[in-house]
Amino acid sequence: QVQLVESGGGSVQAGGSLRLSCAAFGYIDSVSCMGWFRQAPGKEREGVAAIASDGSTSYADSVKGRFTISQAHPKATLYLQMNSLQPEDTAMSYCATYRRVVRPVSPPLNYLEYNYWGQGTQVTVSS
Repeated sequence: QVQLVESGGGSVQAGGSLRLSCAAFGYIDSVSCMGWFRQAPGKEREGVAAIASDGSTSYADSVKGRFTISQAHPKATLYLQMNSLQPEDTAMSYCATYRRVVRPVSPPLNYLEYNYWGQGTQVTVSS
């Protein structure tokens, strides 16, 4: 079992920045990949960024160049630095762990590939 606790959400104006954190507890040694996801009201959950245990990363096209995912070693904390935030970034943000022990070739952004989830932290961007 893995427990995840997100923090760092808040309300900012367009162009502002936020840094999300995700603290991981439990059997984290077997975690090969982690990701950040978001879900806006009435929309499907979408992958934002993911990072594998070898440091390889994936980003959604909508956040490339603005968001940066990173991980403290040994895998205890996951971060998402979000710059140049826009109103369309408003959503509940979640961190999650990849469901397989074997490290993926490319960190997936499909939420169905992830099994443990945090409770979420709200990000609100006003224009």
